[in-house]
Amino acid sequence: MEIIPAIDIKNGKCVRLYQGNYSQETIYSSEPATVARRWESQGARRIHVVDLDGAAQGKPRNTETLKLILQAVKIPLQLGGGIRDRETVKDFLEMGIDRVVLGTAAVEEPDLVRELCSSYGDRIVIGIDARDGLVASHGWEKGTSINAGELAQRMTVLGARRIVYTDISRDGTLTSPNFQAIADLMSRVKVNIIASGGVATISHLETLARMGVEGAIVGKALYTGDVDLHRAIETVAKENKNAA
Repeated sequence: MEIIPAIDIKNGKCVRLYQGNYSQETIYSSEPATVARRWESQGARRIHVVDLDGAAQGKPRNTETLKLILQAVKIPLQLGGGIRDRETVKDFLEMGIDRVVLGTAAVEEPDLVRELCSSYGDRIVIGIDARDGLVASHGWEKGTSINAGELAQRMTVLGARRIVYTDISRDGTLTSPNFQAIADLMSRVKVNIIASGGVATISHLETLARMGVEGAIVGKALYTGDVDLHRAIETVAKENKNAA
């Protein structure tokens, strides 16, 4: 299992939200590129970047900050937030982004998802963000009546090979991941799952590794120091080895 540090960008700064609430933000750094270098130096092999302004406004808003991160690190970046059309996907992939995450587009533009998955394969990631099992879109601000598992099944039919699943009620809370929801999702689709939301301890990461998820995104716990990235990577590497 891969441990993936999260860098959420709002107004050019590295922040964390509480349960996706834009009015409850904590600013951790005014230089996201410096944060990215820190995670790379501690052993991260990938970074998950979210343009929060883009997610809320429907169009990427922190591209210049993103370029600075790309220049600062050599490891691949996975990017989400406001990516809702083919041209934006193409531009980011050509810029050097390794994977793009489609959330709102997955809900509203299934034909686009099919086309992009056909064109770019596993460089396209589906972001499924849910509250109480129901999908939310538009930067988590718009609820739907769509079940997360049902959306995942639809996306795999369209060619999706990887899903980032976020339990919004756990995100930024330092409680625990929603292990049951993750297990339910894994029972419904046979694609790679990256879990996000609620990781607060290394033991949470060990549990996710035993469940068989491909990756775990860690945000607030890294910034508060509850999880030491280097130690977490070493611990999960042992778990992966034992599982093998």
